[in-house]
Amino acid sequence: MLGSMLSKIRKEKKMTKIELAKKTDINIGHLTHIEKGERNPSHKALRSITNALGVPYQIISHLYDKSITEDDERCKMINHLSYNKVLAIDSYSQFIDCPANVPNASVAVKIEDDSMEPYFEKGSYGFLELNVPLRNKDVGLFLYNGRFFVRRFIIRKDKLVLRADNKNYNDIDLTEDDNFTIIGRLFNNKM
Repeated sequence: MLGSMLSKIRKEKKMTKIELAKKTDINIGHLTHIEKGERNPSHKALRSITNALGVPYQIISHLYDKSITEDDERCKMINHLSYNKVLAIDSYSQFIDCPANVPNASVAVKIEDDSMEPYFEKGSYGFLELNVPLRNKDVGLFLYNGRFFVRRFIIRKDKLVLRADNKNYNDIDLTEDDNFTIIGRLFNNKM
């Protein structure tokens, strides 16, 4: 998945592999292997690539050991992961203990409604692993039409759905034209 994201960013920046190779001092053949997912760059090489592309290293590094599945390909997961944005926290209240079973959590998110009950109770906290691809039925934090939603990510053969566990909430059926971003995967502390 890392190579696909680097290739996507390079193309969006209208940079050729030759230009990237010159800026990073990395052999073009090695860059090709990286973009195809045949090799992982060293952390030093990844930092050089992200600097040349003008994107934050930390965000991209979250994809280091992630692989692309058939579902990822079909639902174009790479198009819905952010590579140059971070979550803005407008207020803070406290530090809370992070469960040992969620080792990659970056932040705790307070659940503001009952849409995901019983998985998350209103007022409880979800532990967010930022910028990771989601698998079918994972719970995630999403930005959709300018609003944040905590929902279950459902991968259907013909569409993607954001589904609340509470049946009083409607599904959000996503289309290829929808602009939505996967912020990350949310875990409860009951795992």
